[in-house]
Amino acid sequence: MNNPSGKGEKENSPLLEEAVARLAKNGRISCAEAMQIAAGLGEPESAVGRMLDQMGIRLGTCQLGLLGCIHPENRTVTAAPTVSPELAEELRKSLQDGCLPCAQAWRIAEERKIPPMDVSAACEHLGIRIKPCLFGIF
Repeated sequence: MNNPSGKGEKENSPLLEEAVARLAKNGRISCAEAMQIAAGLGEPESAVGRMLDQMGIRLGTCQLGLLGCIHPENRTVTAAPTVSPELAEELRKSLQDGCLPCAQAWRIAEERKIPPMDVSAACEHLGIRIKPCLFGIF
């Protein structure tokens, strides 16, 4: 995992460690489960990501369909056939350093009341990369 904002920091939260250990199976935890942990404990996603690193737990099943971006054959997102001009404009206005942050993808999905995968599919159609991940994965 790549956590630029907390590299080298050690998480020291027994509750966070216990929650990760409880939900992790075979050294993996899903994005949805990691988000539940963050929300349930009031922890930032970056803290959960650092704890995953510390415990050697891998994050999987990205809710935006992006895990496996290093190996494109593992991606589950496909490009949307079309994207409304309004959504395309909002996505382009939300870019930071030429990419759409995961947090912005979630915000757009929430505000538009559409599934997060629809935002990801629109980005695929427009050739927009989504990064950085809330948990520091990519």
